Amino acid sequence: MEDLTRHAVITGATSGIGQAGAVALVRQGWQVTLVGRDPGRLDAALGTVRAAAAGPEPIGLLADFAQLSQVRDLAAKLSGQRVDVLANNAGLVANRRTTTVDGHELTIQTNHLAPFLLSHLLRDQLAPGARIVNTASMAHSFGTLDPDNLDRRGGIYSAWLAYGGSKRANILFAAEAARRWPELLSFSFHPGVVRTRFGTPAARLFYKIGPGIATPEQGADQLVWLSTADPAELQNGAYYVLRKPTRPHPGARDPQFAARLWDASAAAVA
Repeated sequence: MEDLTRHAVITGATSGIGQAGAVALVRQGWQVTLVGRDPGRLDAALGTVRAAAAGPEPIGLLADFAQLSQVRDLAAKLSGQRVDVLANNAGLVANRRTTTVDGHELTIQTNHLAPFLLSHLLRDQLAPGARIVNTASMAHSFGTLDPDNLDRRGGIYSAWLAYGGSKRANILFAAEAARRWPELLSFSFHPGVVRTRFGTPAARLFYKIGPGIATPEQGADQLVWLSTADPAELQNGAYYVLRKPTRPHPGARDPQFAARLWDASAAAVA
C-alpha cells in the first residue's frame, strides 16, 4: 500500500519560524525533514520537534547554504523521496560584504540562489500539486536587486539593501515558478517581525526585547497554512501577508524582470 504520509522539507529549521513550522506539521502527522547548518542546534531542534510528533520520526540533515556543494549534497540525500512541501525558509543578513566559496555575495546566495538551486534539484520529487513556500519579507520594498549584478559588485555595500533585495528575489522566484511550473503551487509570504535570532547584532537585540514582536509560532502561521490549506483557497504565485494575497512592491511584480532573474540565477548556480 502506498504511504500517503505527507513530507515537508524545511530549511532554516533549527530555530524561529522554521522550527515552529516543523512542530506544527509533525503535530498533524507529517513527516518533516529539518535542514540546518549547525550540528548542535540541529540536534536540539530535532529533540523539540520529536517531542511533538504525532507521526513519523522527524529527520535532520545538515547543509550550509553558503556552499552550493552542500545544497547539492542535501538534494542527493533526499533523492528518491517524495516531497509535498519545500519550505525555503533559511536566511540571513550579512553584516558586511562577504563572498562565498562559490564567488557570490553571501546574502543573495543564502537567501535566494541556494533555495533556487535546491528547488530545481528537487523538482522531479515534487509531485503535481506539491508546494514551494518561500519565506520573504516586507523588507523587499526597500531592497535593491539587479539580475545583471546579483553579487552587488562595485559601490558601497549595505547589509539591509542586500537583504531586502534577496527577499524581493524570493517573491519574484515564487511568481515565476508558478508560471514555469504550473503543476506545482508556489508562494511567498511576509511572516511579520518575529522574535528570533535573526539579523545583525543590533537587530537581534531588537528582535529579542522589542515591543510587539510576534512569536515564532505566529510567524510560522502562514508557512503552515500555505502548506496545508485547500488549494482552492490559494492563489498560485502570490505573495501573502496575514493569509491574504498582497501586491508587493512594483519591483517585485514585473514578469519580465522575474524571467531575467530566473535566467541569471540559473546561470549563477550552473
